[in-house]
Amino acid sequence: MKVIKRLCLLVALGITQINIAQTTEQAKMKTFIDALMKKMTLTEKLGQLNLPGAGDITTGQASSSDIAGKIKQGKVGGLFNIKSVEKIRDVQKVAVEQSRLKIPLIFGMDVIHGYRTVFPIPLGLSSNWDMQAIERSARIAAIEASADGINWTFSPMVDISRDPRWGRVSEGNGEDPYLASQIAIAMVKGYQGSLTKNNEIMACVKHFALYGASEAGRDYNTVDMSHVRMYNEYFPPYKAAVDAGAGSVMASFNEIDGIPATGNRWLLTDVLRKQWGFKGFVVTDYTGINEMVDHGVGDLQAASALALRAGVAMDMVGEGFLLTLEKSLKEGKVTQAQIDAACRSILEAKYKLGLFADPYKYCNEERAKTEIYTDAHRREARKIAAESFVLFKNANKTLPIKKAGTIALVGPLAHARTNMHGTWSVAADFATGVSVLDGLQKAVGDKANIIYAKGSNLVGDSILEGHATMFGKSLGRDKRTKEELLNEALAAANKADVIVAALGESSEFSGESSSRTNLDIPDVQQELLKALLKTGKPVVLVLFAGRPLTLTWEQQHVPAILNVWFGGSEAGDAIADVLFGDVNPSGKLSATFPKNVGQIPLFYNHKNTGRPLPDGKWFTKFRSNYLDVDNEPLYPFGYGLSYSNFVYSDIKLSKTSLKGNETLTASVTVTNNSNVDGKEVVQLYIRDIVGSNTRPVKELKGFEKVLIKAGETKTIQFKISTKDLMFYNNELKYIWEAGDFDIMIGGNSRDVKKATVNWTK
Repeated sequence: MKVIKRLCLLVALGITQINIAQTTEQAKMKTFIDALMKKMTLTEKLGQLNLPGAGDITTGQASSSDIAGKIKQGKVGGLFNIKSVEKIRDVQKVAVEQSRLKIPLIFGMDVIHGYRTVFPIPLGLSSNWDMQAIERSARIAAIEASADGINWTFSPMVDISRDPRWGRVSEGNGEDPYLASQIAIAMVKGYQGSLTKNNEIMACVKHFALYGASEAGRDYNTVDMSHVRMYNEYFPPYKAAVDAGAGSVMASFNEIDGIPATGNRWLLTDVLRKQWGFKGFVVTDYTGINEMVDHGVGDLQAASALALRAGVAMDMVGEGFLLTLEKSLKEGKVTQAQIDAACRSILEAKYKLGLFADPYKYCNEERAKTEIYTDAHRREARKIAAESFVLFKNANKTLPIKKAGTIALVGPLAHARTNMHGTWSVAADFATGVSVLDGLQKAVGDKANIIYAKGSNLVGDSILEGHATMFGKSLGRDKRTKEELLNEALAAANKADVIVAALGESSEFSGESSSRTNLDIPDVQQELLKALLKTGKPVVLVLFAGRPLTLTWEQQHVPAILNVWFGGSEAGDAIADVLFGDVNPSGKLSATFPKNVGQIPLFYNHKNTGRPLPDGKWFTKFRSNYLDVDNEPLYPFGYGLSYSNFVYSDIKLSKTSLKGNETLTASVTVTNNSNVDGKEVVQLYIRDIVGSNTRPVKELKGFEKVLIKAGETKTIQFKISTKDLMFYNNELKYIWEAGDFDIMIGGNSRDVKKATVNWTK
């Protein structure tokens, strides 16, 4: 007992010492910034709120660039989209040596899913379900970006989306608030660490808030939802990132309750700061303030004043703050206290990054030479990518294929190095990307013969292809006729033992401003796939996608389908690893795949209606269903096959009746009934059967990705407490209610074992 008491005392003393150190550092920061702000003119304070793009600043010419004059006058708080130690050092030198108060700049960039070493797009990364791997990806991104002078990333994006028509679903973590919250925490920890070292960078959680619920799946569009849905389904990942210590938050483009997010005080002050205790700063998205004019809030002066009053601190690109706030201050439309609060939050961020102590903290030329795109980072990216791929179908054990005989590799994405990285890969070197052809050839060496044929263009429409292959990612549209391309592919297929068809979206078919109404594989690619199947040879569809696609025909007719998303700079090698069985696929979907676009929005954690469709029925008159398709998805949330076969036992509960703060243990045994070692994501779902507010049919509340060797059985346990039962009621009180709860465990949201418990107050 004495030992325990002593340990408790030591722990308490340790916590106290940490708290004292934090309080001391806070006091030092306040003293420093108080003194600095007393010296600042109004213009210099407004300058800290200004975040222009870097433009065409080149090494050695920073002091003569167009933006240098503003930096010297103290009218710039930071820059974004500038990289390399040389350029950033040059610009920082202007700020700290040629401006009056020598305030350093902060440098940001869209480091979304890796820097030079590129990991899978976030939707793909979320399908890994391994939080340690996701945190490592962010850690590597921070190491590389900071080695190139960058100290702030506009990531993670944690917008929940249930509408795959929206192109930016590729940048998020899918449809589930619990999974997305765990990923948000992992990403913030990976980027920021303790935010003291020169290889740690500040995170920026985006887009606050609800951007993924844009009406009609059209980018930048209106969002309208109840506060109950906001708090229960869309807010949790943002709050999780804030609780994890994210240093900044980016406002979204959409409106909320009829007020654009960028000017929404309820959102940016009442929720973010007062309810959640956020201590960092809020930045707009690109020209977010200016765009409020088109929303209908007034002119630029009115929009800028609205944003400042709402709680925005930094204006990206638009310069509305710089150009109008002085006038608004004189007219009483904003206060000096509001300007000071915004300015202070920017200065505090720079202080926390250590830029006042050393403005060149992130300008180490040796790091730039040795810590970017390293072999170790590339190996990690390859491993993480391979475990993010989702196996949809594997009839007759078509996969893995053998490194022998002749393999026909066909499709417009088979040798598309520039498209492997996916959207928002702004620092990638596309020339070094590993295509599927590169990966397969390297994997087989002289053991097999690879025959490559493009087979078709990306789409039949050349204008659409141009829109879908922007930013240096052209597939090189083939001038041959559709028939010539197809005949070449069939000639290759007829010589082969197996056909690998690399089809789907190009990398810029998804992402910002890439909304779609048709989610099928593009027309000419479908024709190619159907022709390949008619050869009678086994066909493996390697599917590239930045969103859930509609694959009903493919699921019915193609023997094997492997969804590889966009796997990053090492994609081709990772794809080869899985195709040849060197890696057993273990990815699980973080977003539901519909059977057709008419089912959208379609997500697993929906509410029941008063007229639900009976189990096992397609159509029943006067029930909630469609005439032409059933209600079920093609692939449910959490779905993904393996080369192993996992068998679940019934659920074992430690208790069936609980009271108050008791903890429930729910366990299953999972057996790998195969001769292949594999990883399985075991998923826990809960349903609150009766509530004062209606509750979803099931909600993810836990998961574990576990390696189970061939023939092995493992017991997986989940600890469940009343914290897992809580929700926001229609008074926005965070509560749990006594009653019966279904406990469900399985390998996806559809195929679960179920048990019921009663939990009383």
